[in-house]
Amino acid sequence: MQTILGSGGAIGIHLARVLPKYTDKVRLVSRHPEKSNDRDELFAANLLNAEEVKHAVENSKIVYLMAGLAYDHKVWERDWLVFFDNIYMYTPDLPVPMTERTKVAPATKKGKVRAGIAEKLMQANKDGLIKALIARSADFYGPGAAKNSVLDQTIIQNIISGKTANWLGNPDKKHSFTYTPDAAVGTALLGNTPDAYGQVWHLPTHDEPPTGREWAEMTGKLSGKEGKIRATPKWLMSVLGIFMPVMRELKEMSYQYEQDYVFDSTKFEDQFMMKATPYKIGLEHVLKKDYPGSMV
Repeated sequence: MQTILGSGGAIGIHLARVLPKYTDKVRLVSRHPEKSNDRDELFAANLLNAEEVKHAVENSKIVYLMAGLAYDHKVWERDWLVFFDNIYMYTPDLPVPMTERTKVAPATKKGKVRAGIAEKLMQANKDGLIKALIARSADFYGPGAAKNSVLDQTIIQNIISGKTANWLGNPDKKHSFTYTPDAAVGTALLGNTPDAYGQVWHLPTHDEPPTGREWAEMTGKLSGKEGKIRATPKWLMSVLGIFMPVMRELKEMSYQYEQDYVFDSTKFEDQFMMKATPYKIGLEHVLKKDYPGSMV
């Protein structure tokens, strides 16, 4: 039995489609789980309830902690039970590229929470209490990610609606994004590779990321719209946050958009001899709203 906690999330829905390659028993856990495969077992649970989570993972060989909570550091500090990692705990002076060896030195509340979770998880693994690994993703985009993807919310939706894209920082800085189907394939592969445990892995993410301006131009070209873009000042984030909570919470992380954000997944690619989906192809599928699967 392999169990996904948070099976309805942006990555979880794709992971559920991949796991039958490794097991004939898949359990999907969320408040209102829905089948991705005919033989999926559904388990309704509140992932903030420890007792319900305990029952949800019974008899599981592998558990994938894919659920995300509200984008609010107060909720993370109080209620975090599951963990699909990002790069918030890295030093704010982001190296180019970021690797699994990048310095952990968070400067934000969200980053400090993430760093604490990662430290406790890996210490528990070292102490032999559990067997665990961390699958770390860049900001993501792709099928199922529209509500939680910065790229979708600030660029894609604006441009296809004939509006000007809003970049959160310097539009001439590079920014990596992980394609959701690639993240799912990578997570499933890591979970089913015994030697991968006890380590941090960057999930497959295509190299040579576009700048914010190039993302806008590429979206415009593929959608037949004008790919205009403008920088969003911090004060405007606060105003937009009245209507879009994700913008209010992202203000703290805006430093990531003021410098090159280049996410390196060479470790994964070399280990598994795989390459991530090229950005243009991933964006084409997002605009067509189809699901072709992952190229990795």
